[in-house]
Amino acid sequence: MFVLTIDQRGSRTHGDKVPRLLGLLADIHTVLPFERSVGDEVQGVIEDPGAVVETVARVLREQDWYIGIGVGVMELPLPASSREGAGNAFVAAREAIDAAKRTGERVPLCVRTPVSEAAAWAESAEAVLVLFGDVVRRRSNAEWRVLDALNAAPEAAQKDVARQLGISPQAVSKAILRSGRLEEQNGRRAASLLLEHAGRALDVGGTS
Repeated sequence: MFVLTIDQRGSRTHGDKVPRLLGLLADIHTVLPFERSVGDEVQGVIEDPGAVVETVARVLREQDWYIGIGVGVMELPLPASSREGAGNAFVAAREAIDAAKRTGERVPLCVRTPVSEAAAWAESAEAVLVLFGDVVRRRSNAEWRVLDALNAAPEAAQKDVARQLGISPQAVSKAILRSGRLEEQNGRRAASLLLEHAGRALDVGGTS
């Protein structure tokens, strides 16, 4: 399992943004849904590595959050709420969020696992998530406008997106290039694969 603990940055200055974040994550496929765990912190449990990566991308776009990802196991039976969850995945997520708060100017994300067999995979996944996360958080509003239009209509030609946005096809092409869209897509695939391997390594390392 992947436990994601997400804590707001500067809540005393910027106000409570938990309701907005919960809305952004409402359609993510989870084992236990994202909810406010305490204060301005959000927590959820995910089994699918791809859903973990999608969550990270959405959260980093907001630029207001620390992200901690714990790779481990949960005690059964599953509780109704992540707040009632137990197991080393939750301990790892707490260690990860604490580490994320000490990253300085780097992308505020860390991945932790208590299982040594999964550690190298988790560290590699963190490295890729940080790299593609940096691409995501540096995009301009104009670049996001183009990417959002492309994501809303994946089969549309760039000239059709340009017409929809009232800009030239050349401007669309430049926005795609500057946004690092291809790098993000490749990073997503790599991070998902590494997290999948980390999850599989739990079976080798046991549940201690």
